[in-house]
Amino acid sequence: MNTSSQLVTDAIVLARTDYGEADRILTLLTPDQGKLRLMAKGVRRVKSKLAGSIELFSVTDITYIKGRRDIGTLISARLQTHYGRIVQDLDRTMLGYDLIKQLHRATEDEPEPEYFHLLQQAFAALDDPTIGLDLIKLWFGAQLLRLYGHTPNLQTEPDGTKLVAGQTYEFSFDDSAFVSRPDGAYGADAIKFLRVVFSGTAPQTLAKISGVANLTTEASRLVSFMQRQYIHW
Repeated sequence: MNTSSQLVTDAIVLARTDYGEADRILTLLTPDQGKLRLMAKGVRRVKSKLAGSIELFSVTDITYIKGRRDIGTLISARLQTHYGRIVQDLDRTMLGYDLIKQLHRATEDEPEPEYFHLLQQAFAALDDPTIGLDLIKLWFGAQLLRLYGHTPNLQTEPDGTKLVAGQTYEFSFDDSAFVSRPDGAYGADAIKFLRVVFSGTAPQTLAKISGVANLTTEASRLVSFMQRQYIHW
């Protein structure tokens, strides 16, 4: 949205770098303007009006001016949603930092809007103490793979044979599909769970699936391998 030379959008903080005595350079993710690098002047001063509105693990409404080069200027900010329970738990805070870094490294300067919504969903999940961290990590990794275009074939073997219950499978990275093996590591329940995870189902819903802890452990091995194979940081 434009107001003369000013632009308005939603933003999530990806990185902050102190500059000079009181300023800070912010790297922000937005749903419609890609990544922004903005100078927040005087934000480190005690009485700064910007300070309380530019928080990690938050969604903020910002007004800014584009710079002549690559750094614009933050004019104003209004906190929209702050996921404050994340920072009350060290493990959730550390995973939150890690997910932000993953997304920052995995995206270019003009990422699709889905990446913004992915990080916003991740914050909501981290803010809910009933959702396990391993599940959030699995879900986030699967969504990154999906957005990268690397959703595995979870319906058929490479030759088109449908995956069936009662059979065990191994994953073929060359085919990005499961291949039947008598001693395969993946059974029908794990593959069904992966289908739901890669469909984009929210962590809040995944957490209600029976046996989710064991299923998460099984599925995490594959998603971690796929991330290393297909996403180059």
